[in-house]
Amino acid sequence: MSIEPIPERGAPERISPAQARARQQAGAVLIDVREAHERAAGQAEHALGVAKDALEADPQAFLPDRGAGVVLICQSGARSLRAAQALLDAGYARVASVDGGTAAWIADGLPLADLRQTEAERDFYDRYSRHLRLPEVGETGQRKLQAARVAMVGAGGLGSPAAFYLAAAGVGTLVLADDDVVDRSNLQRQILHTEQRIGTSKVESAKIALQALNPRVRVETFAERITADNVERLIGAADVVFDGADNFPVRYLLNDACVKLAKPLVYGAIHRFEGQVSLFDAGRHRGEKPCYRCLFPEPPPPEAAPNCAEAGVLGVLPGVIGLIQATEVVKLILGLGEPLAGRLLHFDALGLRFRETRLRPDPDCPVCAAGREFPGYIDYQAFCSAH
Repeated sequence: MSIEPIPERGAPERISPAQARARQQAGAVLIDVREAHERAAGQAEHALGVAKDALEADPQAFLPDRGAGVVLICQSGARSLRAAQALLDAGYARVASVDGGTAAWIADGLPLADLRQTEAERDFYDRYSRHLRLPEVGETGQRKLQAARVAMVGAGGLGSPAAFYLAAAGVGTLVLADDDVVDRSNLQRQILHTEQRIGTSKVESAKIALQALNPRVRVETFAERITADNVERLIGAADVVFDGADNFPVRYLLNDACVKLAKPLVYGAIHRFEGQVSLFDAGRHRGEKPCYRCLFPEPPPPEAAPNCAEAGVLGVLPGVIGLIQATEVVKLILGLGEPLAGRLLHFDALGLRFRETRLRPDPDCPVCAAGREFPGYIDYQAFCSAH
């Protein structure tokens, strides 16, 4: 075996992928300094995966012999060059960086490690590659999405765009509840459905569309009207509940059930050219976060709250509101960012403006006040028609 000459201390040596492969085969250690979520999408064969920060923090843990040949590779060559300089400064004598990184390695047809043994795993890494490249998501976060269960009430205007994006994002199980059928008037905004499926149950139509987009997502259908008798069966195992309802009795029922079962409820509503979004999480944060009843203690009279069929709605509006709701669902599952709990987001489509209202928990709320026992479900149809 020939011995490479020791380069003079200074700038790291830059070599091609082919040279890196040859040195690896001659005994040099090839280290991929990308983060784990990046390496999951493809890594040079027999490379040791050690993130740049970890390698620089304690190089001797991975490279006890300072005289051994070391080749570093990243995605494009920039990070590995910086890491190589750090190793030289730490006293390592034979350090090189791969010009062009893994991208060039792949372009040159050099072998990759087979990190994806099954068809399901290959699908996972290919389908979610853009999520896997986000350090805030990565493989750990994507596995959280894969394990999550979201109960969605309504497969119409709000549920359509949200369900599409939640399925695309890889949420493992979507439970869709809607007792309606597809009507031609729905197609102006309810993008899950098609002309060919007019007359079909909305949840079955939605299932066809979602599984065509992502066959790995489980879609459970619940073609029933939501009542106090079945609401806990719908949401009991859910991690997050999505409110895409179009009537007040279901909204109040969902709120009360989510408080009782300590489920986060992602709320959305639309009217003509305006929409609202919030997160009601009082069940998990009694006395700290509000519920829907803290915002609306009593429903408006029916004549003051016409539905879309009566008042009309701009077709793109539920797309905007539904996607904001979907964003909140994904954030909740991943534990990212600042949730909308305690804030009501208003959207004015005609002015293209957002504004925000702060919400506080009602200390006298009949459902979510701290220390108050759940009062039981009521006749929500009667409650809403009496106001």
